[in-house]
Amino acid sequence: MLPVLPVSLTLIIVVTAVSYLRGWLHSSLPAWRAASFFLGLLFIWLAAASPIASFDDRMLTAHMIQHVLLMTFAPPLIWLSEPVRVLFYHQPLQVVLPGSRWALTRQLNGILAQPAFCWLSAAAALVAWHIPALFRLGMHSHAWHLVEQTSFLATGLLFWWPVVQPWPSVPRWPRWSMLLYLFIATLPCDVLSGLLVFSDRIAYPMYFSMPQQFGLTVLEDQQCAGALMWTCVTFVFLVAGTILSMQLLAPSFQANEAVQREIRTL
Repeated sequence: MLPVLPVSLTLIIVVTAVSYLRGWLHSSLPAWRAASFFLGLLFIWLAAASPIASFDDRMLTAHMIQHVLLMTFAPPLIWLSEPVRVLFYHQPLQVVLPGSRWALTRQLNGILAQPAFCWLSAAAALVAWHIPALFRLGMHSHAWHLVEQTSFLATGLLFWWPVVQPWPSVPRWPRWSMLLYLFIATLPCDVLSGLLVFSDRIAYPMYFSMPQQFGLTVLEDQQCAGALMWTCVTFVFLVAGTILSMQLLAPSFQANEAVQREIRTL
């Protein structure tokens, strides 16, 4: 059985929330950004430390809820809250990380902020942890289960970084390319979801040894999990794509792009 309501994670989330709140109170950011941060933390807590976690090894649907919360819902909300700006509201990062440490941070940011790297990392985590052998490893080992959840959250944050572009990110690709970035990202989810929904074979036989939950058979649970991922990911990506499209069509955005092009030609 996997641990339920881990106190350590709950304390970490509470401390993080308090630290952000202290910084936000001294910043000029609107309240909706703070609300976005707290909602993102709530989703992380629901996925990893709430009673939902107790069903992780009993229902594939519960596992999929965790996966969607950690990779699709929490990361964009965290980045929308401008967490780096809030934590270092009183001084630039050059002061916090002087000299060689600042140069190393910039180099690391240059590598990790590449959209191709971000996309591949998220796709690799999604596919790898749903391979039956690795899935079984994560379900039977507390340590590997922690690695699995951490990788979901970490690659989710990487994936959404070039889409949201919080401070101090620097655009690597044209803004319109993020629409294609999101569209291509749906393909691994669509393939995996389709296999779970339409296959008559049980992908993870370990659930046969678990009692039925909520009256669902193992196959129905698998189909429900696939449908959940399919609809949730599609919905979130559609919302993000719509917001990006509205930004691209806004006159202020087009004027700023024109200014940037003129600057680059000087």
